[in-house]
Amino acid sequence: MAGKLMLFGKIAHNIPGSSIQRCAMSSYVRTLIGKREIVGFGFNGEPNYVDRTDFPLPAIRWKEPSPDVLTLREKEKGDWKLLSIEEKKALYRASFCQTFAEFKAPTGEWKSVIGLGLVFISVAFWIFYGMKVFVYSPLPDSFKKENREAQLRRIIDLQMNPVEGIASKWDYEKDDWKK
Repeated sequence: MAGKLMLFGKIAHNIPGSSIQRCAMSSYVRTLIGKREIVGFGFNGEPNYVDRTDFPLPAIRWKEPSPDVLTLREKEKGDWKLLSIEEKKALYRASFCQTFAEFKAPTGEWKSVIGLGLVFISVAFWIFYGMKVFVYSPLPDSFKKENREAQLRRIIDLQMNPVEGIASKWDYEKDDWKK
């Protein structure tokens, strides 16, 4: 098995680069990319196209070669001063889907993200309100203001935690809080 792999490696080194790509590439990948040229390694080593600012050179061209593009490619091998602006743009559009300015332009997606976030927040609020009204029982009497004041007075009268607690902040001679 290892001998066969080494033999294939030696044979592969003698084959031109485009043939190696054809041998190594599965037929499934070939059906995905069609007749588009492989012009680079790609950002993950696979022949796919994606517009990215951090990796600006995709592995394959954007469009399959048409007769017009093939004649322009032959013409571009010569002097670029002889190419018109429209021909240069056509060559660019055959290789790339968008310019940097086009794919870096704001899309307005932030509006839908904020909108969905606000929808989820409002749904959560209504669920909370429904639970409070229909599920939870009312608060006990000990939560009323006069009952909490009576409980505080009882803690002070019993001198609970007199060193660092509430009772330490009470002046028992003046019957008021220490100042």
